[in-house]
Amino acid sequence: MVFTPHRRIVFYEKTGCSGNARQKALLREYGIEIEVRSLLETPWDKPTLEAFFEGLTPREMLNPFAPQLKDGTFKLAEYTKESLIEAMIRTPILIRRPLLQIGDVKLCGFDIARLNELLHVTMPVPENINACLSSDACNNA
Repeated sequence: MVFTPHRRIVFYEKTGCSGNARQKALLREYGIEIEVRSLLETPWDKPTLEAFFEGLTPREMLNPFAPQLKDGTFKLAEYTKESLIEAMIRTPILIRRPLLQIGDVKLCGFDIARLNELLHVTMPVPENINACLSSDACNNA
């Protein structure tokens, strides 16, 4: 049996996010086929989201650029992992982007080392690949 690596990725993004645009451009540069879906418009449920967060702490699951976090109205310390997932179902802007699915593997965030391993490529780690450079970032709740 010959192993064929997955060269296709489901990419859940916030439409218009410049960080997600840079990430998709890097994947395409390395020949990865991308199926783009809206993170904000997808009807999430607890089991589906939990699969993306396996092994992560609540801080690692949370979008550090979410307006509710930046303005202080969302206090992570008040949430368990379970209650954070429930909050994310109601307010998906809280989810760290992108959510990625490669075959049966689900990931939260753009971890280039893990992506290189799963996609069998050697992408570099560009400066600001995970940074939010937009002054009006995450203004969609």
